[in-house]
Order: sequence, then structure tokens, then C-alpha cells
Amino acid sequence: MIVCIAEKPSVARDIADVLGAKNRKEGYIEGNGYQVTWTFGHLCTLKEPHEYTPSWKSWSLSSLPMIPPRFGIKLINDSGIEKQFHIIEKLMQEAEMIINCGDAGQEGELIQRWVMQKAGAKCPVKRLWISSLTEEAIREGFAHLKDQQEFQPLYEAGLSRAIGDWTLGMNATRLYTLKYGQNKQVLSIGKDNIQTEMLPCSPQYIDNISYVIPNTAAIAKVRETMFCYDENGNDIIPEVTVGGDSAEDGAQNGAQGAEQ
Repeated sequence: MIVCIAEKPSVARDIADVLGAKNRKEGYIEGNGYQVTWTFGHLCTLKEPHEYTPSWKSWSLSSLPMIPPRFGIKLINDSGIEKQFHIIEKLMQEAEMIINCGDAGQEGELIQRWVMQKAGAKCPVKRLWISSLTEEAIREGFAHLKDQQEFQPLYEAGLSRAIGDWTLGMNATRLYTLKYGQNKQVLSIGKDNIQTEMLPCSPQYIDNISYVIPNTAAIAKVRETMFCYDENGNDIIPEVTVGGDSAEDGAQNGAQGAEQ
């Protein structure tokens, strides 16, 4: 079977109609040699700080900045998401080919790549790249499927953004909360707060701004993030080497991407 994975149920239904898949199952639609399934947006997310290093569960200025030596992903803690993921996982492990039908953009690429990595997909992957869900557009897209490797830079851009959001958000939230929250409130600093300020940032600026929080050597090392691949050319979650630090992360094997 060929497994098609869309970013939302409504898109999956549109694609299934065009492909002639009519048999509705739990979590997917089957027919005409296809199994069309879906996510609900993000099913996976980057791990929490304490899942890398247990001592990071306690909030303290001395632990900042928190920069794992290797980032890992996990399923979002939601029973509906977990149920749908296990359906996807089973389909992908039995598939002869996967067609990534995620939204045509950076975030859509990241969402589906993380799911495929977490599910341990091993078969070839093609990319459906369309900007419209009309029957004509879908048929045209399936007639001209692209190789997933063409979108590797797009995935890496989304991954870099996610890691940047995590690194700045997790550290800045703790910094501002501990210094200015007066033990009464959490001062959340997230990507909506930082996206404008991050636009002009590039490696040459890091040394100029790293004095803001302690352990400046670690901050500067973020720019040395490497995107890694296994012996088969499959992408894995990037490794960030931080001055010889060895924070715990169980992503020992990159064959499926980030840590399972």
C-alpha cells in the first residue's frame, strides 16, 4: 500500500476522494491501493528541559542557559494524538511508499518529517507539493510527485526555527520569571515575543549579544549546530556540541531521526 499523510482530516478527505479511496477506517481512508491518513497539526514536539537533564526540572539561574548537546522529539501528551500516531505508525511500517501531503511550507514540512521519524518509516518518501485543493490541482500534484530530498533545506530551516524558539523561549522564560516574577507568576517568553527581534540575527552577531545571560561560550556554540545524516542518507535531528558538555539525551541512534 501507498500511505499518504495529510496535515488535517479535511485535506485527507479531499485527497482520498481524488485517489478513489472510499473505505473509511479508524484514523485513515483506504482504497485503490492507497491509505490516506492525517495528523492534527503537530503530533510531535521538542522534549522538555528535564527530559534531557533531570536537574533542569528545577528553575535556577545557575542552570542557564540550558542547551542540550542533542535535541530530541516526543509525542505531545494527548490521548487523541497518541491514538492517531499509533495508527500512522502501523501504516508507515507496513507501507511500500509514503507520500508526504503536508502543507506546502516550512511548518508543514517539519510536522510531517517529525511524524515519519518518530514512526520509524523506512520506505521511500515522495512529496506532494500543491497550493490548492481543487481536484485538478490534486491530480496534477500526484502526476508530478517530487523527491523528498528536494525539500531537505526547507525541513532544516523549520527545524532550526523550532530549536531557536525552544532555546530562547525556555531560557528567557526562566530568566525573566526568576528575576522579575517575584515568585508570583511565570513570565512566558515565546516565539511570538521574539520573532521580530530574531530577524536580524546571524552568527556574526552572537558574540555581541551573548553577554545577556551566563555561560556565553555555550550561547556562541549554538551557531555550530550540525545537521547530520546516517549511512543511508536519512536525516537525523541535529547535534549541538556545547563546549564538551554532556547533558543526557538518549538519541543514540539517528536512523529514524530524533530520539524515540
